[in-house]
Amino acid sequence: MARAQGARALMALAFETTYGTPPASGFTRMPFASSSLGAEQPLLNSELLGYGRDPLAPIKDAVTADGDVVVPLDAEAFGFWLKAAFGAPTTTGAEAPYSHEFQSGSWTLPSMSIETGMPEVPRYAMYSGCVLDQITWQMQRSGLLTATARLVAQGETVGTTTSAGTPAALELKRFGHFNGSITRDGTALGNVVSAEITYANNLDRIETIRSDDRIDGADPSIAALTGRIEVRFADQTLVTQAINGEACEMEFAYVLPSGESFTFTVHAVYLPRPRIEISGPQGVQATFDWQAARDSVVGRMCTATLVNDVETY
Repeated sequence: MARAQGARALMALAFETTYGTPPASGFTRMPFASSSLGAEQPLLNSELLGYGRDPLAPIKDAVTADGDVVVPLDAEAFGFWLKAAFGAPTTTGAEAPYSHEFQSGSWTLPSMSIETGMPEVPRYAMYSGCVLDQITWQMQRSGLLTATARLVAQGETVGTTTSAGTPAALELKRFGHFNGSITRDGTALGNVVSAEITYANNLDRIETIRSDDRIDGADPSIAALTGRIEVRFADQTLVTQAINGEACEMEFAYVLPSGESFTFTVHAVYLPRPRIEISGPQGVQATFDWQAARDSVVGRMCTATLVNDVETY
């Protein structure tokens, strides 16, 4: 009997034309580090009395399909997750390299069908109606650079054969922490120890009564863009901005030597006034839990630009 191993796991993704209906073709093989995407159905303990001390059989509760997928920040496949977060991009360029610009503020988000496969069992689970609720990643000096995408799905269908056909393959070109940089109002921001970026669509699950126990949809509400930067305390620039209540533009960027790049621009960042603690003889650090808002000049909260050899998403 074969035993499932994560090393042999597969993931394929395709955007849906109709919410909750997996497309017949057009799937792409996706790189991923781990996945908790799945459906679960808890049991409710019986509350009935009169049958002795031993309880009656439990009752099934509602089915919930959601989970997190940890993916690499790379030059090509990451564009699918950006499209899920912000909607279809505006692509420019007559030939490679192409520039894909994703903008926040869209009222509608695309849904995806994602299949995870364990061929040795075999078990192929198709999650239809997947909508991205939140995506987050960190910037630091070393380590592997990954992002966590939180998904809300309509439902799960399990089979013994794949429904994704032969997925298209993308060239994997990963960004690393070494390729990253942070600027504030166009000037390099120094003394940054680490940074964290979280974009949330704050999905509203439409949990209606249905015979198939699936949700009707997941609608985006007011988005949120938050994060944290930890800096070595060397000057008063950020503290002064926080005290004055002013906004700045921050840009988090990665550039590969081969020319591919990913730039995430937050147009209006507001900083809280931090507590400056002296915890010992080592250097003093300050942590800013920042929040972003809509910039009145640009007309949106953030812009993500991905430059690569993919013609369209």
